[in-house]
Amino acid sequence: MLDFVFDVFLHRSLALSQSPPSIAPDDEPGWNVIRRQYTPSPDFINLENGYFGAPAIPVQAALRRYQEQVDRENSYFLRVRFPERLERVMAALAAFTGAGRDELLITRNAMESLNILIQGYPFVAGDAVLLAQHDYDSPIDTFGMVRERKGLELAAVDIPLDPDSDEEIVALYERAITPRTRLVLVTHVVHRTGQVMPVAKIAAMARGRGVDVIADAAHSLAHLDYKVPELGVQFAAFNLHKWVGAPLGTGLLYIARDRIADIAALYGDVGHAPGDIGRLGHFSAVPPAPILAIEDALRFHGSIGTRNKEERLRYLARYWMERVRDVPGVRLYTPRDPRRHGALASFGIAGIAAREVAQRLMDDYRIFTVVRGIGAEECVRVTPHLYTSLDDLDALVVAIRALAG
Repeated sequence: MLDFVFDVFLHRSLALSQSPPSIAPDDEPGWNVIRRQYTPSPDFINLENGYFGAPAIPVQAALRRYQEQVDRENSYFLRVRFPERLERVMAALAAFTGAGRDELLITRNAMESLNILIQGYPFVAGDAVLLAQHDYDSPIDTFGMVRERKGLELAAVDIPLDPDSDEEIVALYERAITPRTRLVLVTHVVHRTGQVMPVAKIAAMARGRGVDVIADAAHSLAHLDYKVPELGVQFAAFNLHKWVGAPLGTGLLYIARDRIADIAALYGDVGHAPGDIGRLGHFSAVPPAPILAIEDALRFHGSIGTRNKEERLRYLARYWMERVRDVPGVRLYTPRDPRRHGALASFGIAGIAAREVAQRLMDDYRIFTVVRGIGAEECVRVTPHLYTSLDDLDALVVAIRALAG
């Protein structure tokens, strides 16, 4: 009965363009209804949902329908049906993100979006780029490659794991900017620790210094409650297969419309105008079914609401962290302030390598996590999802206490 109520609500609330009702983060009966819209493996407790998010049952079903139609209709679908259907998806993305349709491009993932930006940015020899030590490894590698090609200078700031204020963070970036700094990369949600960075404040400071900002927002879209223009950046990269819940292999690129012409195409194209973001996406044939299912993922997400989702995910993270925070030997790498993290959080146990902790969690307790590096250290990252139960997190707490004892 609850599943039926949820299904009716999902379609009616979106059809009427109404906001979903508020769900308290600790309303277990309410979240149990949503939990049953997912199909996690019964063989283990998956607490590594930061890599990509499991699509809900309605999205899985839609993906199968679309793939069957594509397989039946073949090139007719791509040449005749797909363009109109794609515009529906783009309209939905524009409405969800608050960005213009002409400022968005679907990619395969955030790293493809970042490569388009980083390799296409109009650097000249001697330009400097400012990074953070906690940024994702792949864009750092990409900047290193471009440094060799174009003679860039790379610098990195070291952000505290538990900062006192946004202003402390902004000041670190500001002090690191030099007259040669052309671009700053800012990670919105740090994949190592879950720390949420004050992107808008950093971007405002950088604009005042004449410096562009790229937001690596791979983990934040549909995880945190915001619209893209609120970030105040000229460029941003997103995943749709994480918290949006679209199928694996879907990402998004944002470029402010007055800056599109500044980015050189990574994939050759001479058929679009310089200010048309479509010229940056000449990927040739792409699988249409995952792209079409983006609309279904947005519909499902909209039935829950970003605010409800953010608060629930933060609640789940705090649920387990508060139960191990004072355990001797356990160290949390995630900010204590709940406003500075969402679902992602990390921990370590004194005297046990992080890789051993993760392996023992899986071998002894059937709990799947992942190891991330923080400078010279490593930690175990824990990422619950909407389908994660308090029983799952209680099992994690028991395991951590046992390993630390």
